[in-house]
Amino acid sequence: MSYATGPKTDPGAHLLLAIESVVPRLQERAAQADRESALCQENFADLQAAGVASAWVPSELGGLGLQSVHDWILAIAALAKGDGSTAIAMNMHLAVSAGMAVAYRRAGSKADGLAAGLSAMARGEMLVCATATEAGSDNLHPFTEATRTAGGWRIDGTKLFATLSPVATHIAMNLKVCDDDGEHIGTALLPMATPGIQPQNDWDALGMRGSGSQSIRFDNVEVSESTVRRLGPWGVWSIPVLLNRTMANLPLVGAFLGMAEAAYEIAVANVNQRQKLGKAMNREPGVQHVVGEMTMELARCQSIMRQAGLVMDAFLERSRDTAPTLAAAHEIMQDYQAAKWTVNRGAIKIVGQAMDLAGGAAFMSSHPLSRLYRDVRAGPFMQPYSPPEAREYVGKVALGLLPED
Repeated sequence: MSYATGPKTDPGAHLLLAIESVVPRLQERAAQADRESALCQENFADLQAAGVASAWVPSELGGLGLQSVHDWILAIAALAKGDGSTAIAMNMHLAVSAGMAVAYRRAGSKADGLAAGLSAMARGEMLVCATATEAGSDNLHPFTEATRTAGGWRIDGTKLFATLSPVATHIAMNLKVCDDDGEHIGTALLPMATPGIQPQNDWDALGMRGSGSQSIRFDNVEVSESTVRRLGPWGVWSIPVLLNRTMANLPLVGAFLGMAEAAYEIAVANVNQRQKLGKAMNREPGVQHVVGEMTMELARCQSIMRQAGLVMDAFLERSRDTAPTLAAAHEIMQDYQAAKWTVNRGAIKIVGQAMDLAGGAAFMSSHPLSRLYRDVRAGPFMQPYSPPEAREYVGKVALGLLPED
């Protein structure tokens, strides 16, 4: 089953073809990366060479010129069918490049700095990891702090889940910005070689073992005035923060949809090939029931992701001419949360049912379903929001009680 009828734009179609050309190599390398808990550098070299890493770079700067979130989701789902770890890692880079591309188009004649970075991505010279996670906090309350210095800012703190960081040239993150005007949520994009940035090489997880999601410590990192950009008040939802989090994280859900699609295809192929006591397995009523249930669950997940992508595209189109309200920004976050909740739960169910159909063979580490079973569990805890928080947020927005924090 396919997530959607297909991409809605030409750049999206080109992106999907590029990913499909690389997926067989990702599948061949996935087991070793998982076994070694190490990011596979060859995967990202291949994705850069195929143009996937420059998907959002405008065509005049050497990229594919992608502008559709719907097609971005479709691409990440396809990538996850090759390797979930690689899909979530590449999504971090694409999220940053998407934000840069949107800002570039809006900046017009003042876009020189953005053009330089986007052009570097198109040349394969810039690959960006991203992190917003810290222990004991959430996306609205970053603890990693940027404080004023005579020449700019000093950054101190520790970020978790810096996915893609072992091969990234740059790191993007959210910050607590403290100055005479108060406390703000800010962002920064830094070269990984900046003095004081200290990768911890501590990634050892249940799943997504090839994602390179190590911790990064920032110890007295000195940066220029222009490096740090304010988004809104610290600890409070604002329009820029809502849009930033939704734009970056909605396509990430596509990775878990792709994992469910992969597990479904493995299960169906397995059932059609196997026999039990001389009888075709696909003739057993119990097996047919499970496959039917998986098919319906997958259709539900695909439908809500397709709708979320189309809604986000329509929102971005309206926002080009009319600035969104806070209520509209919360509504688009609400759509993302509904999709995340549905797909995270549905994907876990589908992969579990695929394991049931495969039997004991899938319990072996060498079986692809074993890896999918562990990888798909990463979806629910990714912020914002975790399952215990998501229902409250969606309910508040539905009732017109716009959350502040």
